[in-house]
Amino acid sequence: MKRPVCYLTQLLLMLMFTGSTLAEDTYKDIEIVATRAGPGIYMLTGKGGNLGVSVGSDGVFLVDDQFAPLTGKIRAAIAALTDQPIRFVLNTHWHPDHTGGNENLGGAGSVIVAHDNVRKRLSVDNFIAMFNMQATATQKPGLPVISFSDSLTFHLNDNDILVRHVEHAHTDGDAVVWFRQANVIHTGDVCFSGMYPFIDTNSGGSIDGYIQAIDTVLSMANDKTVIIPGHGAITDSKELAVWRDMLKTVRNRIAAKIKGKATLEDVQASRPTAEFDERYGGGFINSETFVKMLYEDMTQGDG
Repeated sequence: MKRPVCYLTQLLLMLMFTGSTLAEDTYKDIEIVATRAGPGIYMLTGKGGNLGVSVGSDGVFLVDDQFAPLTGKIRAAIAALTDQPIRFVLNTHWHPDHTGGNENLGGAGSVIVAHDNVRKRLSVDNFIAMFNMQATATQKPGLPVISFSDSLTFHLNDNDILVRHVEHAHTDGDAVVWFRQANVIHTGDVCFSGMYPFIDTNSGGSIDGYIQAIDTVLSMANDKTVIIPGHGAITDSKELAVWRDMLKTVRNRIAAKIKGKATLEDVQASRPTAEFDERYGGGFINSETFVKMLYEDMTQGDG
């Protein structure tokens, strides 16, 4: 019997978020690929969230670090770009596909930095309700040693690197990273380029905060800004604005249905994403899951 696609996706994600031998096997053939995003700035892809890398004489500034079994490959990919050490690791949020390498890198001397809520969540066991998955607490070497509440700035490699918290978006601890002189922004999971996003409402995320976070990114960008998303291909402010408008349209349609006392089944039947599915429905969040996620977010607390 053929398993449903959603089951296979959930199984793959479960393997990715665990430390089992079977999970280790899923990484052995993964290649870390570097793509130039701007002067001294690269996006690295492998399995999990996209990495951002700033290289130069001041050392390496790394945005996120994927999964622990990939740390060696990530180090090798960075070594092909520079002989400088990984000096700082900035976590855009707490999810294991962005922080799984923390213990390896922190234990080797890299300084890990994140929002206050990221440190809090990494310090304890967590649960990702969307995928029914447990995420175990990070050991001390992988915890941020510098945390912030609103923003902070690094001055490295001829860039002012502005790190800015965006509230209740993908989670409650999201940060976007702006390499100002290079004109590159790493959004973390505030952008899933070319696909419907995952909004972790169990970790403080919300569709309204998510849209506001995208507006914040767009306020920082211009028509030449290169945008590194948390997942998907490199994009730009024009495409990000189109994607933001899609989210607003779907959100507003669902809100109107909720106002009319529609059930989730009623909303699903109305197909609020219909004209967007061909363009954005090919990611690991399909249209049905996306609508359910937004509906449940927008009806939390309703009696």
